[in-house]
Amino acid sequence: MTKPLKMTCLECSAVNRVPADKLGAGPKCGTCGAKMNDGKVRALDPATLTKAMKNDDVPLLVDFWAPWCGPCRMMAPAFEHAARALAPQAPQARLAKINTEDHPKVSQKHGIRGIPALILFQGGREVTRQAGAIPAVTEHKE
Repeated sequence: MTKPLKMTCLECSAVNRVPADKLGAGPKCGTCGAKMNDGKVRALDPATLTKAMKNDDVPLLVDFWAPWCGPCRMMAPAFEHAARALAPQAPQARLAKINTEDHPKVSQKHGIRGIPALILFQGGREVTRQAGAIPAVTEHKE
């Protein structure tokens, strides 16, 4: 058995330890029973975001968005598709979103100046960020 990875449940905020070799087996939260990687984009509150970005070993890609933002609404289906595409595998990343209109202090804390904004967190730090909508890749050629 491999070293367990820490993953915050995006439903109840409990921190779980999941063996790395069991990530692809659909682990569930030990507290609330929610699936830890079911291919759904979870809407986060500030407390859950803070806990996940500080604790999680599995990368967490967060979409900072607002309901009035046209590009945010246009990008949402592609973001949800990406979450579903990553779910069957041992998660390379989990995807979540936070509403900047409902939680403006989160935007300030992370220096969000325009939305949509994507920030990848892992192991307690920001790994990278992308400002603005990203067009969906519809075809990949090698």
